Amino acid sequence: MIKQIFGKLPRKPSKSSHNDSNGDGGVHDNSSLNSALGPNSLNNSKPGSASSKPSNSSRSNNGPLNSHSSTSNKSNHGKKTASLASQAGPISASGVYEALPSFRDVPSSEKQNLFLKKLSLCYVVFDFSDPSKNLREKEIKRQTLLELVDYISSVSSKFNEVAMQEVTRMVAANLFRTFPSPNHDSKIFEMYDMEDEEPAMDPAWPHLQIVYELLLRFVVSPETDAKLAKRYVDHPFVLKLLDLFDSDDQREREYLKTILHRIYGKFMVHRPFIRKAINNIFYRFIFETEKHNGIAELLEILGSIINGFALPLKEEHKLFLVRALIPLHKPKCVSMYHQQLSYCITQFVEKDFKLADTVIRGLLKYWPVINSSKEVMFLGELEEVLEATQTAEFQRCMVPLFRQIGRCLNSLHFQVAERALFLWNNDHIRNLITQNRTVILPIIFPALERNTRGHWNPAVQSLTLNVRKIFSDADQAIFDECLTRYQEDEAKQKELQEKRELTWKRLEDVAASKVVSNEAVMVSKSISSIAIDKSTAPKATASR
Repeated sequence: MIKQIFGKLPRKPSKSSHNDSNGDGGVHDNSSLNSALGPNSLNNSKPGSASSKPSNSSRSNNGPLNSHSSTSNKSNHGKKTASLASQAGPISASGVYEALPSFRDVPSSEKQNLFLKKLSLCYVVFDFSDPSKNLREKEIKRQTLLELVDYISSVSSKFNEVAMQEVTRMVAANLFRTFPSPNHDSKIFEMYDMEDEEPAMDPAWPHLQIVYELLLRFVVSPETDAKLAKRYVDHPFVLKLLDLFDSDDQREREYLKTILHRIYGKFMVHRPFIRKAINNIFYRFIFETEKHNGIAELLEILGSIINGFALPLKEEHKLFLVRALIPLHKPKCVSMYHQQLSYCITQFVEKDFKLADTVIRGLLKYWPVINSSKEVMFLGELEEVLEATQTAEFQRCMVPLFRQIGRCLNSLHFQVAERALFLWNNDHIRNLITQNRTVILPIIFPALERNTRGHWNPAVQSLTLNVRKIFSDADQAIFDECLTRYQEDEAKQKELQEKRELTWKRLEDVAASKVVSNEAVMVSKSISSIAIDKSTAPKATASR
């Protein structure tokens, strides 16, 4: 009996060591559990065993147990690292940012999982303010982003919801950020000549550019199902993208412009929301801040959107024109986006010619008074609008319009006067003016005559003579009538001026003769009451 008992004792540890080498899943779990409990766990499982043989046998088996425990620990650690990478980020247990295998090095069945792991690897955002920091990690991330772009471009199966969620999460982690405030909280565009300034460059652009490219490829990919993707490219995501349009870096705004336009085209359910969100940006810019870097890019997107509006135009679109686009002429920095704004306005008039009157009156409302360069821009836009205007709409607004054009003709800034005279070079506008010459010529004839007789710029004088000749050739009778009326008005003005000067001369003479004495100054009844008021008001003030 005793021999049998002693004979059985050494066999138990050898049996366990043999089982450990089987690679069974359950055994792996037990061995890891044993290693966690400590090296004496096997002895502790035999209560009351104090003999030296069992302890020796357990010591002799420590080698394989330990080696297996380390192997099992590595495998479990690998699983934990993978799970951590899929959840929280790419940093391994040792804190090292490691590259993942290439898509070429894994079988097709593993590419989807590798895609998710690579996305997780790119969650980490590095500090680019110090160019010498994390150079290795930045390069690993850059290469990983490039691989992701290639994968999205070449993938042949539909993206599932997990992939869509991870893509949008990674994009959000890298792109959505708050811009530094100095440029926004400081003075408004003082000179409005931003072309002279050095363009701002984001130091993180080497990574941002690839993330933008990835997002663009993802949006336009035929493997991206819009019905599923709209859950992740949702309203908050779109709003965050719109916030990025205020970036100082023009390269970023160009990418955003393309991406938002593609989102608008692919996700039809988001279209009204995108238009409303852009409206809100415009309202805040016009009526509150007058500071935003991306107005030109947003208008460029809207120009394409307006071009696709169906006819007849919805009331919503007409309100957008009246409440947002026309008031965009108000800010002082309109030169930064005027080309795109003019295109949008013209698109509306070409879509619905009845809007021409509304647009022209809106331009007159915000017409600049002392800013000559802005006035030249307005005249250029006016020509584009008039080119799409029909006779009926032109007749509704021609009186206030040509009063303003008459003021432009007499501008001392030669470019303003010259640009106004160039309107007659446009065949359509010239025909509209000629058809309505009986109303228009009396309004602008005084301005034409003043330019002919006394404008300092020879080019303006020459152009004015050409316009004058157009009217005289079109209708000599009306031209002569206007000339006669102008001469009569000029004579009346001259007579009034002479009377005014004579009145002041008499007042000065009377005052000079009585300056020594304290006598009251008698003024004859021939002096008009207006002149008396003008002359006595200063005296009354002086006596006080």
